[in-house]
Amino acid sequence: MEKLIRQYWWKALGVLILLYVFVVGMLVPLKPGITLVAPSSAKTGQELILEIEGYNTNFDKAEDTLRMWLKMDNERSLAAKSIDVIGPRNARVAFNIPDYLPSSQRVQDFALVIDNPIDGASVRPNAVLITQDSIDPDQGIQQWVNENMTGLHEKQGITFPFRNILGETIRNTYFHVSLWLAMMIIFIAAMVYSIKYLRRLDNRYDYWASALTSVGLLLGGLGLLTGAIWAEYTWGKFWSWDIKQFTTLIALLIYMAYFVLRSAFPDEAQRARISAVYNIFAFIALIPLIYVLPRLTDSLHPGNGGNPALGGEDLDNTMRMVFYPAVIGWTLVSSWIASLLYRTSQIEEYLWDKWDEDDNYEK
Repeated sequence: MEKLIRQYWWKALGVLILLYVFVVGMLVPLKPGITLVAPSSAKTGQELILEIEGYNTNFDKAEDTLRMWLKMDNERSLAAKSIDVIGPRNARVAFNIPDYLPSSQRVQDFALVIDNPIDGASVRPNAVLITQDSIDPDQGIQQWVNENMTGLHEKQGITFPFRNILGETIRNTYFHVSLWLAMMIIFIAAMVYSIKYLRRLDNRYDYWASALTSVGLLLGGLGLLTGAIWAEYTWGKFWSWDIKQFTTLIALLIYMAYFVLRSAFPDEAQRARISAVYNIFAFIALIPLIYVLPRLTDSLHPGNGGNPALGGEDLDNTMRMVFYPAVIGWTLVSSWIASLLYRTSQIEEYLWDKWDEDDNYEK
C-alpha cells in the first residue's frame, strides 16, 4: 500500500474517468419522449382529441411518417384517426373510441405510443383513462378495430432514456447514486483497517481508518446534497423528511461522532482502540439505517417502501457506460484524497516525535 500511494497512474486514471463522466453524462442527449397528454380521461363511444407535447421531438420534420396508437395491452392497440402537427413538439391527434371495450373493467388505462423514423418510438404509460358506461367484452371484441404496432423505429445515435418524472434530472444518477456507492466502498475499507488495527495495534492502520472515514463522510455529504437537489425537482422540496433522507442523515451523524470521539482522548493508543471499535459499530449501524429501515415503511425514494428502484429503462446499457465508470472514478479520487490525509497523519506523527526528541535533548 505504501508503494501504491506513491504511484500516479491510478490517480490520473480517476481524474480522467470523472472528466469522462462529466462530459459524456452532461452532453449526451435524452431520447425523445412525451411530456403532456391532455385530456387524460375520456368515455367510450366518442371521438377523443388529444393535445400532445413531446420532448426532443421532430414532429414537423416527420409529419408524413408520424404514427400514433392508444395501446391497451400487448395484443390490442387503436390507431389514430388523424394527426395534426402544430410544431416540432406539439401535435393534435384524434381517436375514435368504440362504444364497448374488450375488457371487463369499467375504467381501462391506455398508453400512448408515438413513432416516426427521425425520433424513433416513444411511450407514455397510463396516458389516458377510458371509462365505459356499459361493460360487454364480447361486444367490445366485435367493435374493436385492432391495428398492430409494427415496424417501430429506434432513435439513431447514443442517447439516454427519457422518463417523464425525471426528465433531464436523470443525469444526476451519475453523481448522486455513484457517490453513495463509492461512499460504501470507502466505509468498508475504513472498517477493514479498524479491524486490522485491533489485531495488530499498528498506528498506520488507525491513520488509514481515520483518513478513509473522513473521505467517506465527504462523499456522504455530497450524496445528501445531490439527493436534496434531485428531490427539489422530483418531489417538490429539498428536504421532506422522507424516511430515506432521515435515516441517511442519522447514519452520517453517527460517523461524524467518530471524530468527536477521537478528539476526546489525549492518549494515542486509547484513542486508536476506541475509535476502531466505534468505526466498526458505525458501519454495522449504517446497513440497517440505509438499506433495511427505509424498506419497511412508505418512501418516495426509489427502491424503498414499494417504490421501484432504477431498472432497465432508467439505467439502460447507454447509462451503464457512464454510471459504472463514475463509481470507479469517485472511488479512485476518494482513495487519492484519503492517501493524502494518511500521509499528513504520518508527517504529524514524525513532527511530534521530533519535537519530543528535541525537547528531551534540551532538558
